[in-house]
Parts: sequence; C-alpha cells; structure tokens
Amino acid sequence: MKQWKMLKSEYVHKSPYGNIRKDICELPNGIVINDYYVNEYSDWVNAVVLTKENQMVLVEQYRHAGNDNYFEIPAGKKENNETDEEGIIREIKEETGYVSHLKPILLGEFMINPATQNNKIKTFLLQDAVKQYEQDLDETEQINIKLIDFELLGSLIKTNEIKTQLFTASAYFMAKNFLSES
Repeated sequence: MKQWKMLKSEYVHKSPYGNIRKDICELPNGIVINDYYVNEYSDWVNAVVLTKENQMVLVEQYRHAGNDNYFEIPAGKKENNETDEEGIIREIKEETGYVSHLKPILLGEFMINPATQNNKIKTFLLQDAVKQYEQDLDETEQINIKLIDFELLGSLIKTNEIKTQLFTASAYFMAKNFLSES
C-alpha cells in the first residue's frame, strides 16, 4: 500500500504535553485531505507490576478527558537519556514506591493510535516488587495506589467493575499470556 504524500504541514498548537499538527495530504488516488490533524506526543513506557504475593500494583488517577478516576498501570515518558528500562523503573518507584531486584521484561512495543498520534509505548512486566519508598510525585500528579489480585483483575476488567483504560487492559492480558507460557 502506498503512503500518503504530505503537501504542507503546520503546527496549530504546541505545549509541553504535546503538539497538534495540521497536514495537507494527497492520497495515492489523488484525493487531497486539507485538514488532517496529528497529535504529537512523546513515547511512553508502562508496566504490569506484580508483588511476590501475586498482587498487581495499580495507580488510581483522575483523568480530565474521561471526567473520572481510573485504575491504571504505572506509566510515563522517559527523561533525559534514560533507557526504556531505566525510565519504567523510575516511573514505578516515583508513582508507587515499589521496586524489584528483577529486571523488567519487555512484553511489546506498539503505536498508540497511528491514525491520529505519532507516539509509541513499550510495555513491561516487573515481578517480585516490594514497597520500599514513599511516592515522589510531580506537582500535577495525585495518585492512589491499589493492590488487586492478579488473577481477579481480568474478570474485573471484562465486567467493567473497575474503570480502566485500553493500555492497562491490553498490558494485563499480555502479562497473563506471558506468564501462562513461562
């Protein structure tokens, strides 16, 4: 399949949280789209964090666009010249206070939404986590920590008994699949 040809591109909005770009694109069949908007964001890392007792460490946060509180896996963007592993270990420690002596296991790398966004996410599994620190949150973060039995979480997601988002659901099922094959 042929790529679209970009005829023109301009920024509509720029901020530390992300940019919005307006592109004029010509499709392979000659049709021109005059206002194709692309959201530019940094790449992320996130992780399924499991304790020695097989509890999954979730963070509860208010999400403005969803107008509610959601249970999610720890996540964030890398800082400075961090590797993906260093970034997710730091994010987990800052958001939850949990650490592990084991190295994070990469479960996969995915585009977030290639129809409208340009960023990727790398999803990890961190096992044998223990709480050793207090949270060290950014000034814009308010996070509650929740431990849920790993085996129970799948049914809570499927029945919508907890509010979560796509990344947490897909990461959970990837981790469950990985662990069942180990």
